[in-house]
Amino acid sequence: MTITTSTPVLPAVRPYESYVYAYPHKTAYRPLEDRPALRSLWAAEPKDALSLYIHIPFCEVRCGFCNLFTRIGAPEELTTRYLDALDRQAGAVRDALGDAEPVQFAAAAFGGGTPTFLTAGELERLCDIAEKRMGAELRSVPLSVETSPSTATADRLAVLADRGTTRISIGVQSFVDEEARAAVRPQRRADVEAALGRIRDARIPVLNIDLIYGIDGQTERSWLASLDAALAWRPEELYLYPLYVRPLTGLHRIGPAVTGPEAQALEEAAWDEQRLRLYAVGRDHLLVHGYEQVSMRMFRRTDAPRKQEGPEDYACQTDGMIGLGCGARSYTSALHYSFDYAVDMREIRSIIDDFTATEDFSRAEVGRYVDADEARRRHLLQSLLQAAGLPVADYRARFGTDPGADFRAELAGFAARGWLDTSAPDGLLRLSPSGLAHSDALGPALFSPGVRAAMAAYERK
Repeated sequence: MTITTSTPVLPAVRPYESYVYAYPHKTAYRPLEDRPALRSLWAAEPKDALSLYIHIPFCEVRCGFCNLFTRIGAPEELTTRYLDALDRQAGAVRDALGDAEPVQFAAAAFGGGTPTFLTAGELERLCDIAEKRMGAELRSVPLSVETSPSTATADRLAVLADRGTTRISIGVQSFVDEEARAAVRPQRRADVEAALGRIRDARIPVLNIDLIYGIDGQTERSWLASLDAALAWRPEELYLYPLYVRPLTGLHRIGPAVTGPEAQALEEAAWDEQRLRLYAVGRDHLLVHGYEQVSMRMFRRTDAPRKQEGPEDYACQTDGMIGLGCGARSYTSALHYSFDYAVDMREIRSIIDDFTATEDFSRAEVGRYVDADEARRRHLLQSLLQAAGLPVADYRARFGTDPGADFRAELAGFAARGWLDTSAPDGLLRLSPSGLAHSDALGPALFSPGVRAAMAAYERK
């Protein structure tokens, strides 16, 4: 497909506006006045290849950059009460799916938070909820689980391996202790290495290591040192994340090092330049060491096992996603829904308490309806942000229109910035290396006016 454009005067764009891993964004969700019944929402949805995501909102500590839905610790048998509520919710959701047609799951994931905050026995119960309540055959589908260095214990990993886990993802962020402290992440490299050894001993097929660039004091040399420390474990996957300082997080409370709008603008520009430079260094280093780029963030070892089809970086964006637990989102073709969202610890505790006290999980409470325009935007986003790009024929088959016509202005702007690959084969819309590097500016540029307005009006809590 050819995108034609004149030579417009292009406004300045910050390369790190927002990480787009789901659309519409959770801050565009609102309480649903009609509180639709799950049974009606799922009645006409395909159920032969569902994804299952279960959220565990507990961590031992909260990192300075974290804005995920999670709380520190779980006093007074809270994990037991949370699992009880998960069991009730799973029963309600499975009942809502009905028995008129077979219900099958194609993938499953446990995230958080830190799922391995749970004890080995509690992880067994979590797997039982997924299998016995929801009907997901964990040993027959890809199962991804997130962990941390302090909770990746041998007994927990043994449970996960026995129950069919195919991928374990560990947040390391940096192998340099000083950088971990700068990111308000208390850990020691020796403990990280010990955890990685236990993961490899568990023989879970795919190991993913998360690393962060843009940390205060980080240099190209220290960034390469972290990359090489990770490569020593030959992980099947690596995710390279740019550091963000988001509202209500620990790093945000610390505040900027300088004051005044001009000084802050200069500091932000220097930080953008640092992150772009370190991204390029990391990308090139991994490409040289036998990895292929799947998205801006995801890199996969070329000989790693591949068990999933379709978009591989956050594939839960596709329709047919069932989320259980606080912080989990569910996706039908017409509605995305969840429980309430917060970053502030007091608000999170309140939402978790409400969740554990809930008896009736038969209705959607918070969400956003997805019309035809939003469905097109979502399809374009989740495909274009993959290094493989968007086959135009797939888009036409689903919507009966052409992305070049539906998003003429947006794509022309991307082309003018050099973000589209002009050497891509006919029928493939693909980002250039510069486009992939600017994914966090390109993605938000495709948000609809309605979603932008809802996000702007969102009251952070």
